[in-house]
Amino acid sequence: MKMKVSQIMRKAVVIDDHILVRDAAKIMSKKDIGSLIIVKDSKVKGIITERDVMRNIKKINSKVKQVMSTKVLTTSPDEDLSEVANLMTAHKIKRVPVVDKEKLVGVITITDVLAHSSGDFGEDFLIN
Repeated sequence: MKMKVSQIMRKAVVIDDHILVRDAAKIMSKKDIGSLIIVKDSKVKGIITERDVMRNIKKINSKVKQVMSTKVLTTSPDEDLSEVANLMTAHKIKRVPVVDKEKLVGVITITDVLAHSSGDFGEDFLIN
């Protein structure tokens, strides 16, 4: 039986897009996480990661909406881990929000996938 996203996903930390990048970085640091999800009207509108903060360090006092990624790829809680691994590899991303019926229910990271994998993702997954 294949492992599903719902079996290993984590609780997503949600923020408003009007907070400052500096405050988003503090939240990530305090909670020891690498991303925050921006939700508006119950829909995922963006994601900000540690990398986004570092790439926009001169905008540390700007609002999150100015630096967040808005083209957010999501997955379903019923998706197989191997499919999420393929999505992450193809798009070179490390975190994927988990959405059920258009509602955010969690997040899955590359670390989660690797920790629970049986090593059957192939060489491309580890090389990328």
